[in-house]
Amino acid sequence: MRPLFHPSVDDVTVEAILHALSDPVRVAIFADIVGQSCSQNCSTFLQVSEKTIPKSTLSQHFKVLREAGIIRGERRGVEMHNTSRCAEIEVRFPGLIAAIVNAHTIQLASVAKAAGTAKKKTSTKK
Repeated sequence: MRPLFHPSVDDVTVEAILHALSDPVRVAIFADIVGQSCSQNCSTFLQVSEKTIPKSTLSQHFKVLREAGIIRGERRGVEMHNTSRCAEIEVRFPGLIAAIVNAHTIQLASVAKAAGTAKKKTSTKK
């Protein structure tokens, strides 16, 4: 099996991080990984934001996150376990990851609130 590519933290760029996290599925995956204290198996993310993600697509998302340098993947048998590289990135770009994850959380709350308001309006019209 081919070894996984993990860039040195010195080779990680802001542009690569922003590109990797510009996709809604990838930012949701990353925010979940950051929020966990242990590594996350790829299969954990077959459902992201109430959408089913095919395994091949999921593999591509993890590759983009890994090659951007924001997660570390480790093979354990046939499973792939992923952890964030937040501590390393924090040293290089202080506050960047926390700001992105915080903005994602605010956005999710805003979307959920808007969906709840729309649902109430629909149910009161009946």
